[in-house]
Amino acid sequence: MKHAEFVVCFLLLLLLHVGAQIRSNGRWPVPYRRFDHRPDADSYCEALYPFCPTGDRDGRIPDMKDSDVISVYRLQTPVWEFKYGGLMGKFHIMHDAIGFSSSETGANFTMEWYELFQLGNCTFPHVRPEVYPPFWCNQGAACFYDGIDDLHWSQNGTLEKIAEITGNQFNAMAQWVQDDNRTGIYYETWTVRSDPGPNATVWFESYDCSQFVHRTFRKLTDLGAKLSSRSQTNYTKIYLYSGEPKYLGNDSAIFGQPALKNLAVDIRTFYHTFRPHQSFTDFTISLLEAYEKIVLDKSFYLYYNFEYWQLPMKFPYVKITYEEVPLP
Repeated sequence: MKHAEFVVCFLLLLLLHVGAQIRSNGRWPVPYRRFDHRPDADSYCEALYPFCPTGDRDGRIPDMKDSDVISVYRLQTPVWEFKYGGLMGKFHIMHDAIGFSSSETGANFTMEWYELFQLGNCTFPHVRPEVYPPFWCNQGAACFYDGIDDLHWSQNGTLEKIAEITGNQFNAMAQWVQDDNRTGIYYETWTVRSDPGPNATVWFESYDCSQFVHRTFRKLTDLGAKLSSRSQTNYTKIYLYSGEPKYLGNDSAIFGQPALKNLAVDIRTFYHTFRPHQSFTDFTISLLEAYEKIVLDKSFYLYYNFEYWQLPMKFPYVKITYEEVPLP
């Protein structure tokens, strides 16, 4: 290696090390990054099932009269219940939302936050031959629409009244939803922890439908609402377990630097394993490749805040839980 190339490599590695110190600074979890506006989605990203087909795609919510009394409902149903019925519920993979009912008008509404382009696109990127960095379709957003589909929520899940709020409280919550939806733009599937124990360090928090419900419930509590449930309030969590994450960089730092070509290729190869629409044979091969990378090599690449981190994986590696999160 020439002297100049050695110096460049050394400086890049030094910058990666310093960047890791700056971004984590010993304080975990890494804060979720917020933005000043929501960008338009790239036309390459396509949803098999359209986002918010009957509601407001920008999460806009109509005003309620100050004198109105609004019932608040906790809603939960198995993921893809419309297609697979209660199947996902047997694995405790649930989707969460909030329902509202006006006492003055009798109108019902549903509010939920979910992926614009389905869960798989938010969890893993597309590895495209014409675009060197992995290409992400990972936006998530709020959807507010008329009605509460009682059967959809109650048949295999939960439809429970947990509070009554005033029209003023509802309108203040609606404004908060607009601000939250404009600044929190991307979906994050994984919660990353050091181990399954009660004193584990949380490296990264998920940002998904249940987290939106939790944030909204906390906001309603801040506005003076009293929330209560007759049943245990459980939610789905998908965990990765790892040692302390290593910061790698963003697209331009990794995929724009010849000195980091090996890292760039390794990230692309890793995500290629999880590509969509594979044949049964390819899927079987990919499953073995994923096992080798995650379990044998103990490595996982996480994309968080539009930056890459390497996770030194630990047993039990991946786990889906259905655990209690009490109402605030």
